[in-house]
Amino acid sequence: MSGSSVMDLVHNISSDLFLDKFWGCEKNESAAGCAADRGNIYRQATDLYFLYTTGGVLMYLIPATLDYYFLFDHKWMKHDKWIPGQIRLEMEVALKSLPIMSLLMTVVTLFEMRVHSQFYDDVSDYGLPYFFFSIVVFVMFTDCLVYWFHRWLHLPFLYKHIHKPHHRWKVASPFASHAFHPIDGFVQGLPYHLAALVFPMHRVLWLCLFGLVNMWTVSIHDGYFNVPNWKWARWLVNGAAHHVDHHLFFNYNYGQYFTIWDRIGGSYMYPTMMEGAKDQNRVLDPGPIKRVADSSFCGVSAKKLKHSKAD
Repeated sequence: MSGSSVMDLVHNISSDLFLDKFWGCEKNESAAGCAADRGNIYRQATDLYFLYTTGGVLMYLIPATLDYYFLFDHKWMKHDKWIPGQIRLEMEVALKSLPIMSLLMTVVTLFEMRVHSQFYDDVSDYGLPYFFFSIVVFVMFTDCLVYWFHRWLHLPFLYKHIHKPHHRWKVASPFASHAFHPIDGFVQGLPYHLAALVFPMHRVLWLCLFGLVNMWTVSIHDGYFNVPNWKWARWLVNGAAHHVDHHLFFNYNYGQYFTIWDRIGGSYMYPTMMEGAKDQNRVLDPGPIKRVADSSFCGVSAKKLKHSKAD
């Protein structure tokens, strides 16, 4: 379907609620007081930027705050890699970057709305089996692209100029989840939009999946290792324990949801803070890291962890 976007739905609902009134179009789009109708590209760009910025801030602060108070393991704040005032610093980086990321996403969404995307509204268009199958395709497609985009961001030039701000947080909190350089955040958010350019996606389903992706991104930065809490799942799912090692050791566990692409790409590390990590990681080159058992702090002695190239 050309010229359609999930943000058409969001834009229409927001217009019904308050945006038409702002533009003087609440009674009739052709009324003399209507500055711009919903199809006007300048209004669309303005509205989308507003919706992305305000929505982005809310989708960042609400889940991160809830996670911080109810799931985040506050022992991490005693780690010697924790930066004084880190929560405030993480929030500053995120809140400064989100408006710029919103501008870039507005351009992508205008392309979807006015040129091309494969969003659809009626489940019967492709049938219920495809509706559920598209969830699997979306997850696997975006997991692959996020892995490779993330790994490329670790190339020396891109890391130095774009990705390094996110690795300032050797030990992260939920508020680090969106604390990116704006280009970094845009690049890692792009796969979700590319998915709807490549294969048909139901608009409401895409919106729900994107919300879940946002919560997962917060979750893998909270140091709460009970998600997932099954041994088999830790082998497959790239949870917070895996992502902690990514921040500490730099060149392992780039994945978003699963460990599949890390295994294919030779960058997988079994979480060092989980039982059996020494045996699981025995084939790894020990050069970049030192693992020292210490039951006093999450299974790792913070003072003896040696971070690799990221410093």
